[in-house]
Amino acid sequence: MKKKRIWTAVTLLYVLFIFSNSMKPAEVSSADSGWVLRMAQESFVSMGISTGWLTEHFIRKTGHFSEYTLLGILLYGCVGAYGFPKERKYFIRLTAGFMVPFVDETIQLMVRGRSGQISDVWLDCGGVAFGLFAAALLSRYIRTEYKHDKKLSNGSGI
Repeated sequence: MKKKRIWTAVTLLYVLFIFSNSMKPAEVSSADSGWVLRMAQESFVSMGISTGWLTEHFIRKTGHFSEYTLLGILLYGCVGAYGFPKERKYFIRLTAGFMVPFVDETIQLMVRGRSGQISDVWLDCGGVAFGLFAAALLSRYIRTEYKHDKKLSNGSGI
């Protein structure tokens, strides 16, 4: 029961964080992206890597994808904690994985200087899918290793 509450609380707080980013006026959002851009440029330059290709647009799109990759990972854990049948887990994860980006871009339609972009909905959905896939792979790997370790400790392994 405690596991469900923790996963749910963390996931809901993260969705609120995503929505709060969308409620920022364009100037504030652009300043945030500009700061990340400067930090990335400084890091790359210190490693001797050219940064001519690194733009605020690239930073924004990478931010979208990364933000939603983490949401996918959280959705995987949150929905998995409830022990639903497999089909229901898929349905909930995919529905939430579409609805959050959809609502997020809709929020931006009501914020000064911002616009909701259908291309961002699809980019965000791609991030969620990547996060779900990564979490599923990691979960499978951990289960496989656990079974393997258990076999070895029982003396029935190699």
